[in-house]
Amino acid sequence: MSDSQGWYIIRRNEGNCDIVPSQQLESQEDSTILERWGPFSSVEDAIARRVGLIRAGKCKPV
Repeated sequence: MSDSQGWYIIRRNEGNCDIVPSQQLESQEDSTILERWGPFSSVEDAIARRVGLIRAGKCKPV
């Protein structure tokens, strides 16, 4: 993993939230993405934020 890589949380139509690297997000134009949050500097930060989004009811737990 690269330290300069950004991480995003994306919410899909089903309500699930995934954590994806910025390169993957830029390479795909997906119509199922409803919202996105980020960039986060590390995957750990993105995981912590996703937990908060699940608690707030914005994402479904896996």
